Amino acid sequence: MQHRPSAPPEPAGSESGTALTQGLKGRQITMISIGGVIGAGLFVGSSTAVATAGPAVLISFLLAAGLVVLVMQMLGEMAVAQPDTGSFSTYADRALGPWAGFSIGWLYWWFYILVIPIEAIAAGEVISGLTSVPSWIPALVVIAVLAGSNLLAVRNYGEFEYWFAFLKVVAIVAFLVLGVLAVLGLLPGSDTHGVSNLWSHGGFAPQGVMAIIAGLLTAMFSFQGSEIVTIAAAESEEPRKNIKRAVRAVVWRLGLFYIGSILIVVCLVPWNADDLEAGSYQAALDRMNIPGAAWIMDIVLVVAVCSCLNSAIYTASRMLFSLAGRSDAPASFARTSRRGVPSNAVVASTVIGVAAVIANYLLPDVFSYLIASSGAIALMMYMVIALTQYATRRKGGRPAEVRMWGFPYLTLATVAFIAGVLVLMAVLPGHRLELWLSLGLAAVLVGVGVLRQRRPRAGDGESPQVRPRGSERTPGRAV
Repeated sequence: MQHRPSAPPEPAGSESGTALTQGLKGRQITMISIGGVIGAGLFVGSSTAVATAGPAVLISFLLAAGLVVLVMQMLGEMAVAQPDTGSFSTYADRALGPWAGFSIGWLYWWFYILVIPIEAIAAGEVISGLTSVPSWIPALVVIAVLAGSNLLAVRNYGEFEYWFAFLKVVAIVAFLVLGVLAVLGLLPGSDTHGVSNLWSHGGFAPQGVMAIIAGLLTAMFSFQGSEIVTIAAAESEEPRKNIKRAVRAVVWRLGLFYIGSILIVVCLVPWNADDLEAGSYQAALDRMNIPGAAWIMDIVLVVAVCSCLNSAIYTASRMLFSLAGRSDAPASFARTSRRGVPSNAVVASTVIGVAAVIANYLLPDVFSYLIASSGAIALMMYMVIALTQYATRRKGGRPAEVRMWGFPYLTLATVAFIAGVLVLMAVLPGHRLELWLSLGLAAVLVGVGVLRQRRPRAGDGESPQVRPRGSERTPGRAV
């Protein structure tokens, strides 16, 4: 891999620089790590997995959670050793070559660019249903507010996400408490109790083994977002400590929030119930006879999608910033404002996200293809993380505080499992289009990355610097 000199520091007093600030607090990172895996996919999208696999969707979610735990352990090993806002893209650049960092960085950026319109449209539709305002208006307003917050300072992103995550956690804990009471028959007014729905409607796996695999795909994509904490932690005061804490807590977060919630749902709601289409949580709350269940879920859903949208703008901008710092994107995206925010990257990512929102209303068929092109990117990201960790250790990297279990066997088993899931996407009719479009986009980016690697590049393979809080007035100062 070619070595590249670091960008020179900016002169003191300039209006912009090339360094981020360590503006995120420990409590914000903790809540981001807890709430990062809680999105609309859990509150609403999980109903698709339940309807597909029946009660055996629990196996689907266990397998998906197991994969995410392994991937996060591998990512944590590398991130604790060297925190970086480019996260796995930067590590792939160093371990596999610039072509890998270029390809996965742009794929990941594209993924979160498309999360922006998906979440904005969802928010717009819910708010429209509550207020009768045309859905495109609240969709654009939500983007504008959260993009504006991201432009001010990284601590604004952290504070928004702290409260979004806090409200999501409160909603889930309340659901779990009510659900347990309902299952035990202790909730007054509940229409159902017990666990008989786990087997009384065609058995535990009424749709067969292939349905469990299909449910696995839905469950796996619901878990996307766990890795954001390794990106955000690079802008915190104690990045290594925060990453270790987040990685070690991933097991109980996934177990409690996802597996626990889905268990409550399949105990209370028959897997083939018609009202699952409205969302798994709402269907369960309806059976508990919770007053205003639909209104409550609308509020929770707005919070969840705003949280995902907030993180999408943040994550896309930081990945673009990291790519620019490695000369894999225009240099202007590596510049930061006086507050240490990569404002050009935030604006560019937001503008493209807004364009996708407009495309959804004007050219819905085109928008559908754009969304499909990101369908397998999460799996590709997991594959690259596993290969990068394997290559890093093989090159002599010695983790100190966070270590991947059972190396190299579990790492290679993870690679094989992900490859098997990609093959299954090619077999299952409902996932073929998104697989081939995602692979096509990846092939183009890998080709461009290989061609770029053959030419000299400036930089040293690392993202631009992160500077401590309080250094905003000397933007060019490097740590």
